[in-house]
Parts: sequence; structure tokens; C-alpha cells
Amino acid sequence: MDFVSIRIITGDVARLVAFYERATGVEATWATEDFAELRTGGATLAIAGTRTVPLFAPGSARPAANESVITEFRVDDVDRVHQNLTGCVTDFVTEPTTMPWGNRSLLFRDPDGNLVNFFTPPAG
Repeated sequence: MDFVSIRIITGDVARLVAFYERATGVEATWATEDFAELRTGGATLAIAGTRTVPLFAPGSARPAANESVITEFRVDDVDRVHQNLTGCVTDFVTEPTTMPWGNRSLLFRDPDGNLVNFFTPPAG
């Protein structure tokens, strides 16, 4: 088994894709106006509109309703990324902080309120 992606359901696909393209520097691949993917070396962030939900199971997912998942991206320098995100992110939950396990972490919310963590592991 391979873990390959996380899908975020949103009411505004274009807005959320533009946010993640800017935040990650990864260009999205669009399949339709309701579905795009940002592919990284380790996994894919899929962003889909509400019109895709009934294709799986009607009413099974709602946009902007996540309060239990943190989407995480490993970056080379979280402090530099924080500076670059200042014009893009409006809701920083924590500024860059060194966690007890050594990661330097930056927690913020995307435009739909989903938690995102950019982190840099300790050197070595």
C-alpha cells in the first residue's frame, strides 16, 4: 500500500489552488475546473470542488469543516518561508517555533481554515 494524496474539498477551487501554488511554489495540474493537484516528491495535494462530492457519496464531505487534520510540508528553511508567506497567509497560528522533537515548525490556516504546518527537521 502507498499513501499518495490528501484531498481538500472546497467551495472555491481556483482560490485555494492559487493559495497553495503561492505558498508551496508548486504549479498545479488541472484535470477539470473542479479538480487540481499539486504534486510533490512525496505526495500529492488534491483540491476538489463541492460538485465532486456526490461522485463518491452525496453529503460525505463539506468544505471548510476540518478541525482534525494538519497538512504538513517539509521545507528547507521554515524561517525564510515564513517571511515569504507574510503577504499570502492572513492567519498564522504560531510563528516559527522549535518543537520538543527538534523540528522548526510554522502553523497557519489556509483560506478555508484548514491547518497547514511547514516544518524543517533538525540539521544532521
